[in-house]
Amino acid sequence: MADQDNSVTADAVSSFLRAARSGNMDKAIDHIKNGIDINTANQCGVSLMEVRWRLWQSSPRPPACHPPPVLFLLLLTIIIIIFIIIIPNGLNGLHLASKEGHVKMVLELLHGGIDVETQTKKGNTALHIAALAGQEQVVAELVNYGANINAQSQVRPQPVSEETPTPLAEPPAEEPLATTDNHTKGFTPLYMAAQENHLEVVKFLLENGANQSLPTEDGFTPLAVALQQGHENVVALLINYGTKGKVRLPALHIAARNDDTRTAAVLLQNDPNADVLSKTGFTPLHIAAHYENLNVAQLLLNRGANVNFTPKNGITPLHIASRRGNVIMVRLLLDRGAQIDAKTKDELTPLHCAARNGHVRIIEILLDQGAPIQAKTKNGLSPIHMSAQGDHMDCVRQLLQYNAEIDDITLDHLTPLHVAAHCGHHRMAKVLLDKGAKPNSRALNGFTPLHIACKKNHMRVMDHLLKHSASLEAVTESGLTPLHVASFMGHRKIVTHLVQKGASPSASNVKVETPLHMACRAGHYEVAEFLLTNAAPVDAKAKDDQTPLHCACRMGHKELVTLLLEHKANPNSTTTAGHTPLHIAAREGHAQTTRILLDMEAQQTKMTKKGFTPLHVASKYGKVDVAELLLERGANPNASGKNGLTSLHVAVHHNNLDVVNLLVSKGGSPHSAARNGYTPLHIASKQNQVEVANSLLQYGASANAESLQGVTPLHLAAQEGRPDMVALLISKQANVNLGNKSGLTPLHLVAQEGHVGIADILVKQGASVYAATRMGYTPLHVACHYGNVKMVKFLLQQQANVNSKTKVGYTALHQAAQQGHTDIVTLLLKHGAPPNEVTTNGTSALSIAKRLGYISVIDVLKLVTEETVSITTTEKHRMSFPETVDEILDVSEDE
Repeated sequence: MADQDNSVTADAVSSFLRAARSGNMDKAIDHIKNGIDINTANQCGVSLMEVRWRLWQSSPRPPACHPPPVLFLLLLTIIIIIFIIIIPNGLNGLHLASKEGHVKMVLELLHGGIDVETQTKKGNTALHIAALAGQEQVVAELVNYGANINAQSQVRPQPVSEETPTPLAEPPAEEPLATTDNHTKGFTPLYMAAQENHLEVVKFLLENGANQSLPTEDGFTPLAVALQQGHENVVALLINYGTKGKVRLPALHIAARNDDTRTAAVLLQNDPNADVLSKTGFTPLHIAAHYENLNVAQLLLNRGANVNFTPKNGITPLHIASRRGNVIMVRLLLDRGAQIDAKTKDELTPLHCAARNGHVRIIEILLDQGAPIQAKTKNGLSPIHMSAQGDHMDCVRQLLQYNAEIDDITLDHLTPLHVAAHCGHHRMAKVLLDKGAKPNSRALNGFTPLHIACKKNHMRVMDHLLKHSASLEAVTESGLTPLHVASFMGHRKIVTHLVQKGASPSASNVKVETPLHMACRAGHYEVAEFLLTNAAPVDAKAKDDQTPLHCACRMGHKELVTLLLEHKANPNSTTTAGHTPLHIAAREGHAQTTRILLDMEAQQTKMTKKGFTPLHVASKYGKVDVAELLLERGANPNASGKNGLTSLHVAVHHNNLDVVNLLVSKGGSPHSAARNGYTPLHIASKQNQVEVANSLLQYGASANAESLQGVTPLHLAAQEGRPDMVALLISKQANVNLGNKSGLTPLHLVAQEGHVGIADILVKQGASVYAATRMGYTPLHVACHYGNVKMVKFLLQQQANVNSKTKVGYTALHQAAQQGHTDIVTLLLKHGAPPNEVTTNGTSALSIAKRLGYISVIDVLKLVTEETVSITTTEKHRMSFPETVDEILDVSEDE
């Protein structure tokens, strides 16, 4: 009865596993509901019929026409029974479903609680089996369900077959795995997928954390087996994975990085070039040296790698090994002929690399092998500089024992002590000083180690230097003492210590600036306060007569300004250009600083050498807040300075609309005239500042205001060709026919410049084309003189008189002939200009052209001019020119 129950149970297990393998969901679920252990596994892994069929397939068979003998069948049955008894493999339903790719079955079993990490007798999990079979969806579900992606199998797999559900990963034929006990370990799911060329599975596993560096017991990685099998796409994926955005390394470099001698050997077998280059120019030996992988390094050297291979940057494997500090690697490379004095692009030797990174033993080895101890980089750094930079005291002592020069200098004359001071390595500084380094060595710019320590705020370095007689009075090329430097950098403790040691607060540099100047310029309140309480002169004047107060005002350091004023600084001291601190604050727009100065009775009426008040300066730079404050404190908005310019003139010239509006609202007169008679509106009109002009006109500025030469804003706007400005002025009753002192109307100036569009506006507004200057020049004369053909055509269309004469009898034709404008001469003749008219001295247009040698003009005029009219004379022709506007208003950038 018990045997019958066991038989039923065995049949149920077999049926459940067959259902799992075939993907028969209904049957599998029925078994689970009937209480079968979901984790149950088979003991042989195959059914009786499968084993029989497998043995039948592999055994010699009688011809197909004869049935198998009874004895053969009996023998086959015995073998099957032995196979069943002695060959267990332990596959459960999850293993079987995973191998066959039954995703739904896999999910059902997982949801039912089956152990995802259960291993077969050969140590494979369901993930191994799915990966080997290339079942991508199953792999994804298993990983998502928490399967160990880096699980390693326990025994060597066998080849995959339809009959055997247990997966297999065959090792490379050239490197067979040990099979003595059939227990070789280490195959990961990634290895299996790589072996079988399942690219998408490999990719998925990598993206989900698979470690491709995990080797088998015999050292094989997924990359090695993919290379061996010739799976190029998988190889490429494994090599390049994780290098997006980085420089991708060739396969041999990857092997060198991972110290993977097996892969390296396979690669070198296929391609014997051991010096293959990466995109950055490094060989695999460089990589091996960097990662300190001795095994691969030896293999590469044995296979012919060039120990002195030099890429463009000049870095050899010995440079890298020296930097990394691996004694055995350095010895290996030297034993194989590495050049000990090889130089990089920046001329670093291996000794520099070792010294910079503090490798005392490497330094000793290199020096014993003859490394040049005084070798210099491009910047002149020797190995002792490098050790000082890295704060490697033992290295410095070692180099000094080998007679390195302790005060060796770079191209900038920096000694190792300068370097130590810069880096703040106080113990290194002490070692160097105790060994005799000079404390007052000067760099090319004159900086001593003490200057550098003060600049970098390295107090302990400074202490060591001062104990070894570093000079407090040493000056740089620009005359800076250590106290100047510390004051500018704002290092209060350094400043205090220097002054206590006797540094002078009154010392001056080449610009005659004191440490107080430096502190105020940089805004260091505490330093300035200390200096002032230690006899620093508060009103000390620099080369341009700037005081510390000027410096503080320029930078807007209001607390410093207050401090200086409290220490009786003169708020009205002037520079050589006449600038007071108030001018400086106004220029920079520091309203609070301005307020402090005004509170301390700074004078607003003070003018610079160029005649600018602080209000002028604020107006120039558009500092409306400062301008408003100055006006509130009584500044005169109509005070005139250079060339009679008011602040309003200056604000307009610089197109500072907000300041313009402020000034006119506070009493600034839009009628104020500069020395040449220009009002602010003249300036705005000339510069086409329409918004500014509109504001001035709203505050009563006259559109017909005349300069000393009688020039109006309309003259200037017309001459500059500004249609919007012209329209604005005309809308404000500007007189289009108003002439200046010479009689030039806006139309004359437009004719001179050739602005036809402006001429059209003026004529439509009533400008006369007949207007003549004091010398009798009409706009037509002017246009002909300057060769503006389009303007001539326009004026002729407006019925301009071609017969009009100047005071010396010049018609427009005479003027065009004198200037050699053939096309205008022709145009005038077509419009009825009389060719035989003569000037007051009896000269025709043809005669003028002949005297001046204008051949083309002569050719045109001689066809229409009566020769009897032309007067032959040897006198030089006296040129006739129309009047022009020559007023200049200097609103230069000088203050």
